[in-house]
Amino acid sequence: MSDACRKVVEFANALAQQYQLAGWQQHEYLKKQNRKHYNTARNLKHSTTNCEIRKSQRQHDIEMAHLEYIKYSLRIIHKAEDTLLEVTNLHAAEPKLEDLNYYIAHGKHQVQLIYRRVIQQEVIPHCEKVFSIFEPHTEWVSKGKAGVPVELGLRVCVLQDQFGFTLHHLVMEKQTDDQVTVPIAEGAKKRFPALNQVSYDKGFWSPTNLEQLDDILELPVLPKKGKLSAKDKERECAPEFIRAKRKHSAVESDINALESNGLDKCPDKGLDAFKRYVALAVVAGNLKRLGTLLLERDRQ
Repeated sequence: MSDACRKVVEFANALAQQYQLAGWQQHEYLKKQNRKHYNTARNLKHSTTNCEIRKSQRQHDIEMAHLEYIKYSLRIIHKAEDTLLEVTNLHAAEPKLEDLNYYIAHGKHQVQLIYRRVIQQEVIPHCEKVFSIFEPHTEWVSKGKAGVPVELGLRVCVLQDQFGFTLHHLVMEKQTDDQVTVPIAEGAKKRFPALNQVSYDKGFWSPTNLEQLDDILELPVLPKKGKLSAKDKERECAPEFIRAKRKHSAVESDINALESNGLDKCPDKGLDAFKRYVALAVVAGNLKRLGTLLLERDRQ
């Protein structure tokens, strides 16, 4: 909500200056005070003591701090709505009106979420959460790794060959690994009909995926999650399966190479721009890999 209120103040002040409206002379002060209320609410932690009185007192302090934060934020939002109405009456086609209305809506949504979570102690459904008001497609990515358990961003699935070239990639919008197992193989198979095997990790497993991959590939290297049946043991103990699975570790270094070519952080705005940036990073990675092979051949 802090970012939403900051942008509300900035756009409302810009419109007020452009149309010579009063009420936003102290716009910097409003932003600082809103940030102050935000920091006060954020820094209050729940008590871990066994004393119920102290626990309830701390809970009361947390609720009061968040209520003050909500109250001040709503004051800014209502003030901006008045400016929005005034400018709409003066000039209905002003482009900044759409931006101001967008951040006002986000601010109101965040106010509702904070009130429900802190005051009503409600568990907010994941689908209602907003992780970025600037890039709404941003997702909460649970990696499950030590040190970096979660990240904010958008996952990308890549399929690479034995030489380190990326054959196909897929931007995963609200999808998990097991939902892109078959599409990534189908996409690569259309581009490269000679493709006969693909190695996955256990996160891509599902019985349905294995059945569909059997129709697409000669050897789908898809390890099963959990306890193996006799049939699964026979499949995963086959020499071809083991040989392909051992080569899978090289993919991690190739993914790191893609990150160094631009996939670590996207400076472009919007989902379409993100997809374009990912595609360009893949092309850059392939060109770099090709150059490395050519230089190595020349040295030999």
